[in-house]
Amino acid sequence: MDGLTPRPDGLAPQPDGPTSGTGSPTPETGSPTPETGGPTPGTDGPFSRIRLLVVDDDPLVRAGLRLMLSAADDIDVVAEAADGTDVRALVDEYRPDLVLMDIRMPRMDGLAATAALRQRPRPPQVLILTTFTTDSYVLQALRAGAAGYVLKHTPPAQIVAAVRNVMAGEPVLSSAAVRQLIDTVTDPAGVPGPSRHEEREKAQAMLDRLGAREREVALAVAEGRTNAEIATACHMSLPTVKAHVSHILTRLDLNNRVQIALLVYRAGLV
Repeated sequence: MDGLTPRPDGLAPQPDGPTSGTGSPTPETGSPTPETGGPTPGTDGPFSRIRLLVVDDDPLVRAGLRLMLSAADDIDVVAEAADGTDVRALVDEYRPDLVLMDIRMPRMDGLAATAALRQRPRPPQVLILTTFTTDSYVLQALRAGAAGYVLKHTPPAQIVAAVRNVMAGEPVLSSAAVRQLIDTVTDPAGVPGPSRHEEREKAQAMLDRLGAREREVALAVAEGRTNAEIATACHMSLPTVKAHVSHILTRLDLNNRVQIALLVYRAGLV
């Protein structure tokens, strides 16, 4: 169990509306219903909102996250779950844009739930929120399709920013997760030479399927650049960069920008 109670000194004021604390779904008062849906996240305008599902087996953590996230003017916590086994039904019912996912839960952990969720058509984004930073967890989460990996001791404002960044198409990794990822990719200790070599060749072969400009964008993504920064560095328009990222994901059968970065790292190009 990721039993970390959110710090009250960093939480926003109590929002109006019901709070469950039991692990059962509790739709936020006034949020769009599953039948009508909500505005598309990330679109311009004052009514753009992010529909969010919180998954954590600790009721105190769920309550703290609901309190914090619901105070943001562009986030609706539409449901909660206490275990990964509940995620599929809640996604079907409430159609969240993003799932904030714990890792360790009693019946189905967050890694398995993320992998199952991301295999579905038009799945929501997944942002892992956990206390664990072991390299196996970070890699498994990213390979399963999570768009980010953030630690529970992260300041509340940064967790809110992470939710917004994921919905804007930007990868989000805590500094500890980045260190684990780099160490795992660059340190060959304990990994047989042929396996490391074969993994690099396979990654390079996948990147060879990209056009020159797509490859340039993939390398920039792996360097951690935003779409706006890539547009400036590569002398492209922002819509062109977004189109290239979309084509890369489709052509290489990847889920998100983090997986693009992982592929480039495995190819030894960064």
